[in-house]
Amino acid sequence: MNKVILIGRLTRDPELKTTTTGVSVTTFSIAVERNYVNEETGQRDADFINCLSWRKQAENIARYCSKGSQIALEGRIQVRSYDDRDGNRRFVTEVVADNVTFLTPKKKEEVEEQQEEIEEPQEDSDVDFNFEDEIELTEDDLPFDIN
Repeated sequence: MNKVILIGRLTRDPELKTTTTGVSVTTFSIAVERNYVNEETGQRDADFINCLSWRKQAENIARYCSKGSQIALEGRIQVRSYDDRDGNRRFVTEVVADNVTFLTPKKKEEVEEQQEEIEEPQEDSDVDFNFEDEIELTEDDLPFDIN
């Protein structure tokens, strides 16, 4: 079984790219603190883990996360290889994030901006709703018999 669950902070802004076939992929790295305190420094050490995500998840990470954002991710470890410019074989180990949860709360300004967008009336609506007016219905207006 190949399953990874991590909680950490992004060490840089996510980088969104699109493949030649039009599929979105985002690369990012997270710092995950270790459970123990380093006796020499008095601080917790961290592991820096390269990650990537695909499609809609990739687009959401790029849109809503930035350096310092805290996330929880569930995914799998992937090892791939490639030949560098000098012809040397290089190996890359990374986590493919299948599910990501954003743990950093939204900034107050972002929440207010979203609320304003929701509260604005829709200009393209041609129906004027006034819920205080009474509506009179007759039996002819109903799509069924009431008897």
